Amino acid sequence: MTHVAIVGAYGSAGVAAARQLADREEIELTLIDDGDPGGGLCILRGCMPSKEVLSAGQHRFQARHDDRVRGTPEVDLERVIDTKDRHVESFAEHRRSSVHELAERENVEFVRDTAAATGELVYEMIEATNPGLIDAEVATALYTAIMTDTGSFRYSNVTPRLHRIVADILERGEIEPAPIHETIYDRKSMPGLRLLGRMLNRIRLRYDGQLGYSVVTQRMVEDTNASWDDKQGFVNYVLSIEGVKAALLFSETDDGSKISFRSEADVRVDEWARHFGGGGHRNAAGAYVKRPTFEEVIEDVIDAASQFIEFDSPYPAGDDLSPEDEAYLETLLGRQSE
Repeated sequence: MTHVAIVGAYGSAGVAAARQLADREEIELTLIDDGDPGGGLCILRGCMPSKEVLSAGQHRFQARHDDRVRGTPEVDLERVIDTKDRHVESFAEHRRSSVHELAERENVEFVRDTAAATGELVYEMIEATNPGLIDAEVATALYTAIMTDTGSFRYSNVTPRLHRIVADILERGEIEPAPIHETIYDRKSMPGLRLLGRMLNRIRLRYDGQLGYSVVTQRMVEDTNASWDDKQGFVNYVLSIEGVKAALLFSETDDGSKISFRSEADVRVDEWARHFGGGGHRNAAGAYVKRPTFEEVIEDVIDAASQFIEFDSPYPAGDDLSPEDEAYLETLLGRQSE
């Protein structure tokens, strides 16, 4: 018997593979997806919503060139969006139903859970197939994956269940967490520290100090004789600044930038990363963005921030000027007009 796990079962490729494999008696199938509400990226955010919106434009174009129709038809954007949302939800419901029907078969199991880390999903697959695989080496890899994906267990996706999983990993592998943490976070080479210093010196704040970002350029790495691995965890220094809700680290490449996104517990950055072709968890994500210049990447990504993060206004609603301030302002404006 062969066990196959499909991560992303609601996706187009996932459900297609599941349908093929579910009919094979020699295969045990585990379908995994943490999508909420579920339906797959293509249906919920990709081609389906785009096609729905474009169809309104197509109908308008056809009407304008139909001699049986007089005047220029107008497009009601609110109704276009409402129709798009209803159709997308219908498509997604059909996809979910297909997956759930497959899961009713004896050789198919469906796991729908919000995993805090990839390591958690791998643990689930091992636990379901062969728990004896978790020795010291596998336990070290699982613990490292979970620890780094959860920001050392401080992100909002960390649950009591995840801590129980980690405890089980430590016990089965008979490993100690301290040496792993020290190796990843507490051991820095001198070139790595020099690179860190240059990165810290380049931190900039935007959106009234609520967004912080910095850069690691190829020249910085060369001048400090560091390696790209030395920048592990650099973005967390930016996030640690008081008042910063979200932090970015741009690492220069030949044709653009690799970007690390980090955020506080109640602020999501995964949708922001997906907008630029990346992905990840709600508080930790990444993307690889290609642009003609490094500067264009930085500008485009930061300019898009307000589409995905609700920054606090520097001028609270209802904070009106006092009568004295209004009179003083009128005096100043009167002087300028003289």
